[in-house]
This record gives sequence, structure tokens and C-alpha cells, in this order.
Amino acid sequence: MGMIKITAADGHELGAYVAAPDKPIGAVVVVQEIFGVNKSIRGVADDFAKAGYLAIAPALFDRYERDLELTYVGEDLQKAFGLYGKLSPDTALLDIAAAFKEVEKTVEGVAVMGFCYGGLMSWLSATRAEKLGIDPACTVGFYAGGVGSVATEEPTCPVMLHFGLADSHIGADQREAVKAAHPEVKVYEYEGAGHGFFNVDRADYAPEQAKLAWERTLEFLKENLA
Repeated sequence: MGMIKITAADGHELGAYVAAPDKPIGAVVVVQEIFGVNKSIRGVADDFAKAGYLAIAPALFDRYERDLELTYVGEDLQKAFGLYGKLSPDTALLDIAAAFKEVEKTVEGVAVMGFCYGGLMSWLSATRAEKLGIDPACTVGFYAGGVGSVATEEPTCPVMLHFGLADSHIGADQREAVKAAHPEVKVYEYEGAGHGFFNVDRADYAPEQAKLAWERTLEFLKENLA
């Protein structure tokens, strides 16, 4: 379907990339890294559509600069870090909730999943769902940066988290904080995998670990969106 426009609860209009199968078996909100709804994020949405899920990726950076797509090196990397400092979890969650409610109009059973900053937002979508007026069937976070600081918040749905053990951005303390607070959360750790190991466009891409994490994610969605 490509890009559409959606509106958050505070009246902000943002773009969202939508990929749809003929007969969706559920829906997934795909939450970006700090690089916008770029080729990688659209590719994940497309892959979910191929697996039978209606996928929507809200453009969180539209609050600061519209239609932003960044790569992972050079000036783009510096710009991404600059924008990261402006991001507010509260407004990002409003945008995620808007995407959630958009696909909920046509599909029963919606999950939230994301990468890095999006992984953190996926965790918060589980713990702050009631306040946002959403009811995720489950959430999945890949290398959720900063999750340790909110690990004691209570998820309202099943959660799965993926971490690389060679991640230079996320220490063991982050993973252990979640494990200690929530033994029921599925926390998977991948030997030799660095930050961004799922992303084919990033230097740390680890194909074997990425394949396993994708298989686990699809099985988790199948269990919770059935």
C-alpha cells in the first residue's frame, strides 16, 4: 500500500508505511530505529506482509522533520543521534498508538515490535498500553536500548526481547534487569551478535542469529495472535 497519513491523539498528523497481504491473519506495528522509516524498516514491514500480517510503520520523526530516511554511516549517523536527543517517549507512544488503532480498524489481534529505540517503545507499549488506549496481543523488542531503566514496569501482554551478547551499546545490566523483574518475559541472547544484528544494512548484521530471531518472532506472533 505504501505511505498513508494517520493522526495521533494530540492532533499530530504523521506518515506511516503500510504493507498488506490479501487476507491478514493479524497485524504488527513496526517501530523504527533512530533512522526513520527507511529501506530497512519498510523491508521488515514487507516481510511481515509476506508472512500474512498487515504491517504498519509510523514515522516517528515526522514531529521534527517529515519523510526522513537515514543511512547508518557518516553525516546521516550524526543526524540520527541529534534527532534521538529530541525524541520523547510520550509523543512517540502517541504515534505508535495511532498506528495501532489504524490497523485495528480492519484486523483483530495487533502486536507491536521494534528495533533499538523502537524496541524500547515496544516494551513501553506493553507496560503503558492502558494509558494509550491500546491492547497489544504481544510485543517484541530487538536490542531495546534503555530498557533496564524501565524494567520494573508491568507488561500487560506477553513480551519477547532479543539481545546480542556482543552489543556495545546495551550492557548485560539491561538484560539482567528485565530478567530479574520479569522471569516470564522471553529474553533471547545471541552469542557473537552486536547491536543491529538483525539489520542486513548494518555493519553488525549476523545472518544466522537474525534468522533464528525472526523464526522465534513469527512463532511468538502465531501463539499470541491466533
